[in-house]
Amino acid sequence: MSPALRRLLGTVAVVIALATLALGAAAGFPDPNKDVRVPDGTRTQTAVFAGGCFWGIEAVFERLNGVLDVVSGFAGGSRNTAHYEMVSMGNTGHAESVRIAYDPARISYGRLLKVFFAVAHNPTELNRQGPDDGPQYRSSIFAVTDDQRDVATAYIRQLNEARVFSRPIVTTVVPLADSFYPAEDYHQNFVERNPTYPYVVYNDLPKLAHLKKEFPELLKRQ
Repeated sequence: MSPALRRLLGTVAVVIALATLALGAAAGFPDPNKDVRVPDGTRTQTAVFAGGCFWGIEAVFERLNGVLDVVSGFAGGSRNTAHYEMVSMGNTGHAESVRIAYDPARISYGRLLKVFFAVAHNPTELNRQGPDDGPQYRSSIFAVTDDQRDVATAYIRQLNEARVFSRPIVTTVVPLADSFYPAEDYHQNFVERNPTYPYVVYNDLPKLAHLKKEFPELLKRQ
């Protein structure tokens, strides 16, 4: 994320990007042709995604049935630089990310991937999302297992071949090599706690509306 003033800039670009993403989703998002194999009795698995400001990504996944917990944080860099002010400089190797704990008996990794690409962000933007610019806002999947890596890579290929988006997907799939580091407390559940914050209103609430429209069957009961 950028400082608060910078977050208010580029609103028009955000609206255009969201409209483009919505048009792609309207064309019909396919389910992944393959999914992660889950051993019998597995109650919790972990996924780590990055796609711009973690506020909105976190808010989207928190609403899915089967998701047990979502934490905003940083992945791709070292522990020493896993601090918001440092990551915001864009030279730490970190991406603003979310760590998702989920019950694979209720929602699969493939379903999470589908929501990630269809609703949570625009995977055709390189090192940016809307008004947020820099490698810390890149689209990336941090695979926790080799199986996750293979499923995510195959799904990106599937979406590109189906031309779901008008431009190629630029999302990278990399191993969660070092670790995931939670962000500062004030970043957690930010959308829930700040629903009238201008950045949230322009950038994150439309994602939640899109999620409710496109995937009502995946939502938790209120």
